[in-house]
Amino acid sequence: MVQLYNLHPFGSQQVVPCKLEPERFCGGGRDALFVAAGCKVEAFAVAGQGLCQPRCAFSTLGRVLRLAYSEAGDYLVAIEEKNKATFLRAYVNWRSKRTENSRVCIRMVGHDVEPPFSETFRDQMSIVEMPLSEAPLCISCCPVKGDLLVGCTNKLVLFSLKYQIINEEFSILDFERSLIIHIDNITPVEISFCIGYVAVMSDLEVLILKLESDPKNGESVNHHPRKINNPVKLSEDISNETLQLESDDFVICQKPMELLGEKSKQSGISVTLESTGLADEKIKYFHVQHLLYRRFAPDISSCVLSDDIKLHSLQLLPIYQTGFLTSERKNSSQEKELLSLFCFFSLPHVGYLYMVVKSVELMSVYQYPEKSQQAVLTPQFLHVITSNNLQCYTVRCSAAAAREEDPYVDTTLKACPPVSMDVCALRIQLFIGLKAICHFKNHVILLTKADPETIPERRESPKRLLSGKGTSVNLKTPPVAEAGWNLYIVNTISPVQLYKEMVDYSNTYKTAKTQGCIHLLSEAHLLVRAALMDASQLEPGEKAELLEAFKESCGHLGDCYSRLDTQYSHLALPYYKMSGLSMAEVLARVDWAVEDGLQKYERGLIFYINHSLYENLDEELSEELAAKVVQMFYVAEPKQLPHILCSPSMKNIDTLTAISYLRKLDTPGFSSVLVTLTKAAMALKMRDLDMHRNEMKSHSEMKLVCGFILEPRLLIQQRKGQIVPTEFAVHLKETQPGLLVASVLGLQKNNKIGIEEADSFFKVLCGKDEDTIPQLLVDFWEAQLVACLPDVVLQELFFKLTSQYIWRLSKRQPPDTTPLRTSEDLINTCSHYGLISPWVNVLLSSESLADKNYMEDLSKLQSLICGPSFDIASIIPFLEPLSEDTVAGLSVHVLCHTRLEEYERCIDRLLERCPEAVIPYANHELKEENRTLWWKKLLPELCQRIKCGGEKYQLYLSSLKEILSVVAVELQLRDFLNVLPEDGTAAFFLPYLLYCSRKKSLT
Repeated sequence: MVQLYNLHPFGSQQVVPCKLEPERFCGGGRDALFVAAGCKVEAFAVAGQGLCQPRCAFSTLGRVLRLAYSEAGDYLVAIEEKNKATFLRAYVNWRSKRTENSRVCIRMVGHDVEPPFSETFRDQMSIVEMPLSEAPLCISCCPVKGDLLVGCTNKLVLFSLKYQIINEEFSILDFERSLIIHIDNITPVEISFCIGYVAVMSDLEVLILKLESDPKNGESVNHHPRKINNPVKLSEDISNETLQLESDDFVICQKPMELLGEKSKQSGISVTLESTGLADEKIKYFHVQHLLYRRFAPDISSCVLSDDIKLHSLQLLPIYQTGFLTSERKNSSQEKELLSLFCFFSLPHVGYLYMVVKSVELMSVYQYPEKSQQAVLTPQFLHVITSNNLQCYTVRCSAAAAREEDPYVDTTLKACPPVSMDVCALRIQLFIGLKAICHFKNHVILLTKADPETIPERRESPKRLLSGKGTSVNLKTPPVAEAGWNLYIVNTISPVQLYKEMVDYSNTYKTAKTQGCIHLLSEAHLLVRAALMDASQLEPGEKAELLEAFKESCGHLGDCYSRLDTQYSHLALPYYKMSGLSMAEVLARVDWAVEDGLQKYERGLIFYINHSLYENLDEELSEELAAKVVQMFYVAEPKQLPHILCSPSMKNIDTLTAISYLRKLDTPGFSSVLVTLTKAAMALKMRDLDMHRNEMKSHSEMKLVCGFILEPRLLIQQRKGQIVPTEFAVHLKETQPGLLVASVLGLQKNNKIGIEEADSFFKVLCGKDEDTIPQLLVDFWEAQLVACLPDVVLQELFFKLTSQYIWRLSKRQPPDTTPLRTSEDLINTCSHYGLISPWVNVLLSSESLADKNYMEDLSKLQSLICGPSFDIASIIPFLEPLSEDTVAGLSVHVLCHTRLEEYERCIDRLLERCPEAVIPYANHELKEENRTLWWKKLLPELCQRIKCGGEKYQLYLSSLKEILSVVAVELQLRDFLNVLPEDGTAAFFLPYLLYCSRKKSLT
């Protein structure tokens, strides 16, 4: 369905001052317009408002049959006819032709220019002759690279644009015949070429191909194209034979067909490549990817079949990467990157627009009210001419390209009107006797002939039309020039001006036809978006004006979706986001009037406000607006009211108003604990501590934790990207720190807060800088270990805790608050805290450690080292502040080195510092394979120290007796004798020897 609006996309109109009736014309670049008549081409410069000034004129070899201009290379190419022969010629450096009699250089394609003559090309026009083995039928220039594709019967020839470098400052444009595409069973009437994409059209067939440059993905290039006899071709031959044998009373025709993607290979059209370019060519095409084949059937509803039931206006339209909403990247011709590609072709009454990049998809179908003659597609409009009308339709190219360019389209961040939206006709403008149309920049060029002479057309038999065989391109001989013709330049008005007209027009639909309002505003939005995508045509001032219009259009669409109860109401959110409007500005646009005594709020507005308040925007609503929001949610979404009141944006809400609404929610069906906590938060804001305590007592601590998990913003909020503890969190720190730690732990467990965010929260809450660790954060780390959270990196958490324990022990720094857990609690409840080795108690009892906090930190550190999960090697470098000169430091060092199985080192340290702990240490640690250290290490060491005497002589002596008792049990008599010192006193060792000798007889 095509909707019709009576808008005004066409502005000023100028007449092109050409001398003869145009037979062919084309435009391009920023200002070039070419008009061919007879054996002459006139070039015009088109200024800003369509002012057209003659630039130059030059003669052609013969009458021009086809004409095309390439902005890349700035050349004009023409198919010319002379003496019933056709020629292909390119006109290069045409801007330097001052007068019609200026010298012109003619050269053959691919021929090197000799140095003495090369400089003469700098200031004169060159004509490049391109000989072909078959007559050229149609031409197309690549808009990006400037390569030329020529259509002949059953084949396409590609000429690559290249430059012959004469010196550092001068090069000559030239072409190289690089590829021949052999296509059987289709004769091209029109072709279009763009960066490897090829579209071919016959009278009733369209084929779209992509030339691939990767040889691994397909067949290699054939230097002698193979012929494929396919079933379709065979059936056509049979059909022709049948038509010759049977009478003329019936017709055989092929049925319509549409094949997309790989299925289009089944069309029966064989395509092979023949490489003719040089080996060092930068891009070589190796195989073909089939994208689309579509065949139409002629209208056989009438007895007489007309020659006019044919396809026309084949066109590939590229849209390039722009990034106009994501970056400020400049879009020059050298940086053009294809974003999306569209293909348009048309029957007399129906036009078809396909998207062909990434996926092949029919986007839009255009139904014309009258029979069309020609059409041109632009990124913003489709212009169609009938015999007496110039029609302007909207297109969906920008909507499709936006989804290719921006992955965030169709999310809560961004939106774009859908590709499937109905197209509409913006204008049907009367022109008498329209004959041809072309378009460039913002100019529509029209050829009219007010009183055309009726030219009898040769009619062919229906059989020839329907069989599709033997069709040739018949280029009609133009009539003799007559009065009554004109060539017009019609300028389309600026996108911003048309956008404003569309917005004004949409106001008539606000109450009468709401869907019409959305449709027209969507058209206005796409109009501006398409203009921004064509950034190469914009001046800096125009771009700024368009960006402003873009934001404004997003605001209008946000208003529509927020006020209308449709299935797409959620789109209010992304459109308001793209508009740049603040929440207060959006609320100011809301009509708060009450109808029939009842206030109704649509889903779109509720969705936008709810989502915005959840996003922690750095915007505080006024008391009046906050009250309106509360009332809105109480009416429309009462269950969301506690969450809404916890938003930082609602900071200015009157607490009495908030509590009055919360009390109305104390009914079944609501989360009572969340309502309770919200009321408790409001009571704190009012400084009503009694009310706060009463609310907090109404639920168990576990339920309160669940309430905080449901709404983390009761404790933690973000402002300007920074974590800010709430007044509630500050109060809990002073009164119920255990509940606070448990709640934050619950938030982390439920992925409501990250590890780093939680650490930052406790530091800010306790007023500590980045380098100072509050005890409450240490409590939180210990709680994480107890809870065994799966997403916590254990070794990182161990490192945090041990570093803090070591720092406090080394600085004799007590915790700033009372720890929530003792070392005994942690050992009993957490598997990561191990039982402390008994010899450690002996070691610590050797000195008085009266400070309770110091002992707690030491016990936690020792217990963590004794645990099964701790990576000891990682903490050794950080033990340096904890000196071994203290008993506490010694115990930690010995524990660590014991875990690393450095037993001899530990024995030496204990013998030196605390001999009384040696035997308990050995009993606990020297087992199994380490049992030998009793007699290999301990026994010799003690004997040596006893010889030296000293104040610890008695301790060493008693330890030696303990060791001898163990060794006498462990070793045989001969081994026992071997380990005894040679200079020992026999009487001292005799009891142990006797025990060792009796041991064998006892066994």
